[in-house]
Amino acid sequence: MKIIIGCDNAAVGLKNEIISFLETKDCEIVNVGCDSKEDPTYYPEIAKRVCEKVQESNYEARGILICGTGLGMSMTANKFKGIRAALCHDCFSAERAVLSNDANVLCLGERVIGYELAKKIVDTWLPLKFKDGRSTAKVALMNKIDSDNLK
Repeated sequence: MKIIIGCDNAAVGLKNEIISFLETKDCEIVNVGCDSKEDPTYYPEIAKRVCEKVQESNYEARGILICGTGLGMSMTANKFKGIRAALCHDCFSAERAVLSNDANVLCLGERVIGYELAKKIVDTWLPLKFKDGRSTAKVALMNKIDSDNLK
């Protein structure tokens, strides 16, 4: 699986921890920054980089975005057509994000959760795939709203 990952300067430590964790999962990892706490790049630019790469992959790749709270990343990511970004600070939300909502971008907040919980959340989210079922019509409606509103 290909994972596009990025963070702002508030979350470099957690991003590096997640990258090390993903390397043990045999993932192809594309790091789009930030790589230091001194990097002044704002989180919307990082979210844009990740989302555009997920789009370019024809939504085969997934994204992980990390900032201080995960809020700004998720708000920005959901402005991109075809991106369903979910802010998850627990494993149940990560599970439901994929199984109920077909989320393709996971957002995390370094200042909200610890590194070990973040790795468990990623480990929960990573292998899941959306399957047709009770949520199919809901996801289709989200996609229609997406198409109608994001040109």
